[in-house]
Amino acid sequence: MSEQHEETHFGYRKVAKDQKADLVRGVFDSVASRYDLMNDLMSFGVHRLWKRFAVELSGVHAGQQVLDLASGTGDLADRFSGLVGPEGLVVMTDINANMLVTGRDRMLDHGRAGNVGYAQVNAEQLPFPDNSFDCITIGFGLRNVTDKQKALNAMYAALRPGGRALVLEFSKPVIKPLEKIYDLYSFSLLPKIGKLVTRDEDSYRYLAESIRMHPDQETLRGMMEEAGFENCDYHNLTGGIVAIHRGFKL
Repeated sequence: MSEQHEETHFGYRKVAKDQKADLVRGVFDSVASRYDLMNDLMSFGVHRLWKRFAVELSGVHAGQQVLDLASGTGDLADRFSGLVGPEGLVVMTDINANMLVTGRDRMLDHGRAGNVGYAQVNAEQLPFPDNSFDCITIGFGLRNVTDKQKALNAMYAALRPGGRALVLEFSKPVIKPLEKIYDLYSFSLLPKIGKLVTRDEDSYRYLAESIRMHPDQETLRGMMEEAGFENCDYHNLTGGIVAIHRGFKL
């Protein structure tokens, strides 16, 4: 069956596989200019702590090569740029041109020009030689990828032996009372915040739906193992609302 006849999920909707990337692109075209503000509002600023912990788990140090997929406005890439120093390199990528431009402008404002590269890429089809990077990260982007397994396989191929990959993503709450509160917030309050701040209620409704369609913690760990990663683990944050998955290429 050709990809144009195969289906996947775009939130709760079923769409043709070859349409999803364009639909996701439309979401982020709409919200790019206020993406950082919305992240602060919808997480009450806690997303900064999640990202800080992900950077700590990465083990990145001076002189290393880091690939940051779905970089958005560059929160992770900014931190990695400071860690790898002038001898290292951070490649900041996104499938969405508007997000990548917004992120590049922010990095330049922060004086991060010397050791940061930029590339508009699809995480499923990485245009880098095998064994290129010491660390590969994807923060809040895997759930938007059409073929998640294909993306994990590509990450494994591009990683050097001894390197590690980290997936920072919304996940499944592990505390039952929290799950009910989280659902109420996600489907009632979050779209209204999106409408007020970005004038785009639908994109933030998609956000809530895409989180619910994303694999749970154990399923994603299994997918990483299937891609070839070893010693895979995950860390639940904020009661499992977010999880950081980590795997190694030995």
